[in-house]
Amino acid sequence: MRENVEKALEKIRPALRADGGDVELVDVVDGVVKVRLTGACGGCPMSQMTLKMGVERILKQQVPEVKSVETV
Repeated sequence: MRENVEKALEKIRPALRADGGDVELVDVVDGVVKVRLTGACGGCPMSQMTLKMGVERILKQQVPEVKSVETV
């Protein structure tokens, strides 16, 4: 599952990098994906919306086993 999540994140990264940010996979435990938003995304006030409406939505589409995405 971790490999599938990493592949899905590769599809998301170009959009985040275009805004000066990135996402780092920290861990996957029982369907919960733990990520760290870095660069401009780390301190952005919209980061939670990016996480839930962007990263989590796409990961759930690409990897159905994903239950949720959390930042650490």
